[in-house]
Amino acid sequence: MSAVKNVIKDNYNMMLLKDYLREAIKDAGFSHAEISKTPVGTRVALHVTRPGIVIGRKGSGIRALTDKLASDFGLKNPQISVVEIEKPELAPSVMCNRMASHLERGTAFRRATMWTLKQIMEGGAMGVQITISGKLRGDRSAFEKHTQGILPRAGHHAEIVVDEDIAHVQTAMGLIGIRIRIARKERLIPEFEMRTEKSRKEREAAAGKIKVEEIEVEGAKIEVIKVKGKADKAKSESERIALEAKKMEELETLEEEEGQMK
Repeated sequence: MSAVKNVIKDNYNMMLLKDYLREAIKDAGFSHAEISKTPVGTRVALHVTRPGIVIGRKGSGIRALTDKLASDFGLKNPQISVVEIEKPELAPSVMCNRMASHLERGTAFRRATMWTLKQIMEGGAMGVQITISGKLRGDRSAFEKHTQGILPRAGHHAEIVVDEDIAHVQTAMGLIGIRIRIARKERLIPEFEMRTEKSRKEREAAAGKIKVEEIEVEGAKIEVIKVKGKADKAKSESERIALEAKKMEELETLEEEEGQMK
């Protein structure tokens, strides 16, 4: 098999793996996975909002996920580590999944869009753009773009500062696509920068922002990185979506404003 075919096959397998993880650990707030090959196997770092759901009771979730990755996706001796996302509101994949969940529950697309914009900007984003397309209001397809803050569109800053992700959701009207682009202000490159030998994880651990723990499951050590901060009342993504749905009812959409003006 040629090198080009190998690259295409690897990329296709990674796409299938990402789709599986997005659905399998959806309730844990899956963002993305970092996969790297080592001499002893394959290291898989799962970035989620709630590590406990992935690990499961006494490591049962990790064991089942490890067997699945080895049997169905051909990963040799997968070693899974779980990383807690510091700011879920600044992760496009997490926010795409949350917005898709709201649309599945029957929330109006503009109300869900306005709520997502509000959550991302309150989370500390420099700017955000949400594009929603599909059969939004009738039989004909349409799309809407909603932007807030400062969002670089092209050039070097756009490549470094902006993250984006795409999600699809099946509704009664049809298939709807969601694209979220988030600009993070902490990635702006200053004119001068003092470089140190310590890694970001070491600096945050020294400052008390994160806590690195190792748990042992059947002789294997699993690294769990936890972020210290204010506790989230919701125990899972499903509970968070339900809580947000109640708060979302207080938002006024463009249709409601137009009705009040008539």
